[in-house]
Parts: sequence; C-alpha cells; structure tokens
Amino acid sequence: MLKVGSEAPDFSVPLHTGQMFRLSEYRGRNNVVLFFYPKDFTTGCTAEACAFSDHLDEMSGQSAVVIGISADSTQRHLEFAKEKNLRFPLGSDENRSIMKLYGAVRFGMPLRVTYVIDKSGLIRGAAHHEILISNHLQSAISVLRDIEAKK
Repeated sequence: MLKVGSEAPDFSVPLHTGQMFRLSEYRGRNNVVLFFYPKDFTTGCTAEACAFSDHLDEMSGQSAVVIGISADSTQRHLEFAKEKNLRFPLGSDENRSIMKLYGAVRFGMPLRVTYVIDKSGLIRGAAHHEILISNHLQSAISVLRDIEAKK
C-alpha cells in the first residue's frame, strides 16, 4: 500500500458511464475517495459499494468525489451500478495496472483498499480490511472530516 503523506500517483481509468476519470483533474478542486474492491456483485463488495453510495451526500459535503475501481469490465460495472443504484462512478482496471500502482493487488488478486486523497494530491488516509468492510467507509469519512476541519 502507498503511505499516508505520499503523493497519489496520477492515473486515468474508463468508467461505466462511458467517460474517463483522471485523478489530476480533481487536484485543487476536490478530495477524492478512491476505493479498490475485488469483484462486482459479490456479497462484501456489494455491501461496501452500497455503503459508499448511501453516504455519498455526506462525503460530497466534505468536498469529496468517490470512485470505485475493480478489474471488472465497464459493461459489468454498468450492470452493477444500475442494479444497486450506485451514485458514483466505477472504473474498470482490467489489466490491474492501477491496482498495482496503488498496492491494491497481491499475487495477482485484487485487494480491498481505500485511499483518501486531498485536494493537493496527497494521500491523507489509507485503509485495508478484507473482512471489516465497514471500516473503509468510516475511515474515509473520518479522514475527510479531519481534512475539512484543518482548512
């Protein structure tokens, strides 16, 4: 995993919406909650994605955008987002290059990792819990509150 305090590597990823997400486009404008997850439609990943979606307004109120990334295709993401009414974009990293860049893959398998990146592009929070899935959301919200409180 990348270290808190380090600069978040820039990347571009295709989204289920047909657009591209470029991290650098948010620098100076928004905090970014970037969460990597193993697979669409699995029990844990569905719970995690729905929790992020349910708390999107709270995170948006902290000047944050949310993006989820897995190795699933954009078509699978489209089906997942539609069925689960997800309100944030899903990025398709089929070759796992972004996951590798962010330390979110081990032995070729995607990991559940969440980063909070501030407006200046620094990683301000990092979470890796494969079982305690709710810790990802709570950690992200806590870090966002800290960022906004120190403005």
